[in-house]
Amino acid sequence: MYVAKVRGTVVSTRKDERLVGFKLLIIHQLDTTGAYVGLPAIAVDTVDAGVGETVIVTGGSSARFAAARPDSPIDATIIGIIDTIAVEE
Repeated sequence: MYVAKVRGTVVSTRKDERLVGFKLLIIHQLDTTGAYVGLPAIAVDTVDAGVGETVIVTGGSSARFAAARPDSPIDATIIGIIDTIAVEE
């Protein structure tokens, strides 16, 4: 799992049938200082997150199970919306 910021939305009228009904969001992973890490990605949203929110994301096979679609082409699923983060140095 990792922390990410929702940066945008994706609308796709033509997609794999196993993705129909899912809201797709653009996410960007964050480090412990809140800086962006790597490249943005597209994630399935299971918690009704919105643009600008900080979220918990799971990836790989766990992402497919979190979305209750183990046979779907899902690599990232948003599984929580973060209220606060406290990091001690």
